[in-house]
Amino acid sequence: MHFDAEFWDFVAFITFIGLLGYFGLYKKMGIALDARGARVKAQIDEAIALRKEAEELLASFVRKKKEAEDEAKAIIAQAQVEAELIAKDAHERVADFVQRRTKQAEDKIASAETQALAQVRDAAADAATKASEIVLKSQAKGAYGDALVEQGISGLKRLLH
Repeated sequence: MHFDAEFWDFVAFITFIGLLGYFGLYKKMGIALDARGARVKAQIDEAIALRKEAEELLASFVRKKKEAEDEAKAIIAQAQVEAELIAKDAHERVADFVQRRTKQAEDKIASAETQALAQVRDAAADAATKASEIVLKSQAKGAYGDALVEQGISGLKRLLH
């Protein structure tokens, strides 16, 4: 019988398997593989737990982002309301200021009119006095002038008492 290389490979493999069984390496390999499987399972469980924790953290951040956006919207809305109130208040103050300034101008105009009217009356009274003085000097001489003076003095006494 002629034995080629494949035959000897087969014999060596069977011998190797027999030695593994004889020294109990199957059990050691099984224990090692079981330990490795347990480590892999533990790593997978840890990865699953980490993924769950990451999803919860992501959900928490999404919630916080939503809350922050809602709060920002509320702040913006409040700021708009306050800005409108400030604008309304400023408008009312300007209107009040304009009204007061208009009233002051009207009062000054009324005062100037009163003063001008008083000046015109004074000027008219002065002119009438001058005119009456001229008329009286030219027409009221003698006894007629004395009677007029007496009448004026008695009119003054009546006014004073």
